Amino acid sequence: MSSTDEELDFDEESESPEPNGLSVLEAIAPTDEPNLGKGGLSIPELLPILPVRDTVAFPGTIIPLNVGREKSKRLIDDVLAGPKILGVVAQRNAEVEDPTLDDLYRIGTVVAVLKSLKMSEGNQSVIVHGLVRFGLEDITQSQPYLVARAHTRADTYVESTELEAMVETSRRQAARVIEMTPGVPDEAQTILANIEKPGSLADFLAANLSLDLVQKQELLETFDVLERLRKVNMALAKQISVLELSSKIQKEVKGQIDKSQREYYLQEQMRAIQKELGETDSREIELEELREAVEKAKMPEEVRKEADRELKRLTRIPQASPEYSGGIDYMHWLCDIPWSISTEDKLNIARAEKVLDADHHDLDQVKKRILEFLAVRKLKKDGRGPILCFAGPPGVGKTSLGRSIARALGRKFIRMSVGGVRDEAELRGHRRTYIGALPGRVMQEIRKAGANNPVFMLDEVDKLGSDARGDPSSALLEVLDPEQNYSFQDNYLGVPFDLSRVMFICTANYMEAVPPPLRDRMEVIDIQGYTQRDKQFIAKKYLVPRRREQTGLTARQIKFTDSALATIIESYTAEAGVRNLEREIGSVCRGVAAQVARRRKHPSVIGRNNLEDYLGPIKFEPELALRTSVPGVVTGLAWTPYGGVILFVEANSMPGKGHMQLTGQLGDVMRESAQAAYSLVRSNARKLGLDSKIFAQRDIHVHIPAGAVPKDGPSAGIAMYTALVSLLTERPCRPDVAMTGEITLRGLVLPIGGMKAKTLAAHRAGIKTIILPDRNKKDLVEVPADVRKQIKFVPVKTVAEVLANALTNGKPKSKKSAGRSSARSKKKRKGAKKKKSRVS
Repeated sequence: MSSTDEELDFDEESESPEPNGLSVLEAIAPTDEPNLGKGGLSIPELLPILPVRDTVAFPGTIIPLNVGREKSKRLIDDVLAGPKILGVVAQRNAEVEDPTLDDLYRIGTVVAVLKSLKMSEGNQSVIVHGLVRFGLEDITQSQPYLVARAHTRADTYVESTELEAMVETSRRQAARVIEMTPGVPDEAQTILANIEKPGSLADFLAANLSLDLVQKQELLETFDVLERLRKVNMALAKQISVLELSSKIQKEVKGQIDKSQREYYLQEQMRAIQKELGETDSREIELEELREAVEKAKMPEEVRKEADRELKRLTRIPQASPEYSGGIDYMHWLCDIPWSISTEDKLNIARAEKVLDADHHDLDQVKKRILEFLAVRKLKKDGRGPILCFAGPPGVGKTSLGRSIARALGRKFIRMSVGGVRDEAELRGHRRTYIGALPGRVMQEIRKAGANNPVFMLDEVDKLGSDARGDPSSALLEVLDPEQNYSFQDNYLGVPFDLSRVMFICTANYMEAVPPPLRDRMEVIDIQGYTQRDKQFIAKKYLVPRRREQTGLTARQIKFTDSALATIIESYTAEAGVRNLEREIGSVCRGVAAQVARRRKHPSVIGRNNLEDYLGPIKFEPELALRTSVPGVVTGLAWTPYGGVILFVEANSMPGKGHMQLTGQLGDVMRESAQAAYSLVRSNARKLGLDSKIFAQRDIHVHIPAGAVPKDGPSAGIAMYTALVSLLTERPCRPDVAMTGEITLRGLVLPIGGMKAKTLAAHRAGIKTIILPDRNKKDLVEVPADVRKQIKFVPVKTVAEVLANALTNGKPKSKKSAGRSSARSKKKRKGAKKKKSRVS
């Protein structure tokens, strides 16, 4: 039998069921169960079956059914001509067009057809009366419609107090649902009160509850009346809770709407009265000023929507409320941000080059990169700014270089130190839920600059901290990423701001302390330091005039000779930059200014001999010749965050059992280098002309002075090896030689880093020869040309080449200059009371 659209339909008096209540229908009046015995209505063994979609017919109820397809119409015509009895069964799947036994539920309702009505478009509607439940055994006929063998199923129950209580509870809950459901006719309460049998009451309530097909079919298949009433009560309780919550929500919404309408009406009346009296509300003036500020700010569309929304919200908030003042502050911040204000770049490359040269000496790599940026911006106006990072020791001009770049570009300059920042909210701001919340430092500085494309310098990024409040370096990832910062969102403002037009410049002393994800977003430019010649030029051109002006002196009152500046650089400062140099020049200028102010005689030209009067005794005295004039002392080179330095590797021996001691606060890597050097010396004892017994009879002590300073790294490997060989062979190292390089147990010399900084440190110390790994020759192009001319570079591949270029051929004739109390003869040195040199 082909199925048709048999759906539950209601006439004008029987409206669709309410979503949250009972559908009490006047047409569906419950009746007592039909008499199926003698003289009653008989149910045939073979029953015509009408499959229906999304509908369950219950005994004792009257419902209308729409019949639209030919097989269903044929069934209705045959039934009307006969006993007018058929079985109504719900389909499991409403989409099945021609259902079989497996597509139907096995429990349905025997109904009597009361009336048939012809509808428009050939459809037909029948009104049926549910009689009794039946069970579907099997299908005996499928054409022209379904006919099945069926047996009736009667309700089962036992009269009890529990059943009476369940019936009474069902009546009360149903009455409550009818009372709370709008649009239910008054007759529904009467119908409910006249139902006597428990099974009929359960079926009536089940037919009119808003349940889905599966739930209704479950009630139809529940033959125990007590259990069926229990399930109906649960459904009624759920309906009551939903209706109560819905009623509560409706009351609250209605109260809010009424209050808002009343406030709006009174506010409008107040405005009209004030207008007639010629008075103006201060709040209205404030809001009007904000509206004008929003118009002038020329915000992006997304930001403008947020500003308008906040203004509308402020009109509804009482002026005395703390939230009102917070909203006003937020609007002021939003209007003060330079959304559309930018400075025009000065793209004259020749002019920019002059500005950079006028402000800074040397730094050719940095200047070249800035001029490249200008050239790209000149060709492509909408290009994004670079993210540069100047890495180098203090005092080399990283921060002042940022100011010069801003001046060359014609942009505003912002400097923000992030050293010691531990709270992420300092950069991204606090959320507005906190009292006293403010935007982060990034947006605060943009607001101060008054332009959306400044040069923004983030100083000391290697000194960022982190704790339980967050990781500021992670917050900088978005700021310094050109692929993300076009929509940077501050926590306080809550709207995106385009940072891609900002030129970010970071500074750091030590790049190893910068987290790798942050370092990956920056273009690192190393500024290692200045030569003595560069420092003298900078002092004459920049530092002396600046300090002279700051102390109020004139060029006639104070001048510095070249020898005086050279002495200050060599003997009063020991740095890669010029910060201490400027400080010492300032001390001399202040001393002269004090004499001028007291009208005392003072030198107008500061020479080398005058420095001690103003700066005191010299602070740094070279000890190179003294320390390297004895066996076992070698000059090494090291790199620090503050530039390159020279360090001395000292080795000594004493009677013992072959132990080696390492001192000088050495790190694990440096200790391993010393162990490797000692093992290499022992393995090459025969080649070095050493008796192998000496290693079992002597203890070795390796020390690196400045014991309060931690030291680590592999680059002192060849210096330690050379010091041990020098000690054991009694061949001093040449005093003008310094070395750097890592060693292996095979005697190979491996490359190291920081070659430029180490070379500059050696140049400052007066070193004439540097021994370096052969694979570091390529790094010498970074060393200034004048330094390369004054120093001899010896690239080596093995430790044998190191010894050939570092050690002298003969033994020292005297140890007196190395600090021995008196000269000793060769015979006394071999005695049991032999003493080694004492290093000052």
